[in-house]
Amino acid sequence: MAAKLSGGGGGRYSLGQNSEINVTPFVDILLVLLIIFMVAVPMATVAIKVDLPPATIPPPDAPKPKEPVFISIQKSGAIFVADKQSSLENLPFDLDAKFVATDQAGPRVDQRVMIRADADVLYADFMGVLNNLQTAGWYKVGLINEDIH
Repeated sequence: MAAKLSGGGGGRYSLGQNSEINVTPFVDILLVLLIIFMVAVPMATVAIKVDLPPATIPPPDAPKPKEPVFISIQKSGAIFVADKQSSLENLPFDLDAKFVATDQAGPRVDQRVMIRADADVLYADFMGVLNNLQTAGWYKVGLINEDIH
């Protein structure tokens, strides 16, 4: 607390209270903290080395990636494998037939399936298709967010 040494009338030893805050120590502490942070922050940013493969264009004779098979789920609950209507029970058989027809037969683990559904499809219908695919052995399943007309 500071004391006022002159002015304001009163006697020679009559000292009034000074209500002004001395901000000098506060500013000194802030400047010291600023310097500490300016020195410490560049040391905290450590570059993480990431080994990325070089970007190269695949040779023209390289095999192209296999095209996925699309499963469409409509608002009514109808399921289509490509353009052929299917049901939840027949979905694995229809998918196998589609992969064989497109010369992509092989292990189901390597086959890619894309699912697109109307915005108003019931969650139970959508999850039923996903669960059926997983149970049948298809694990590379992607979701497409677009309208079906």
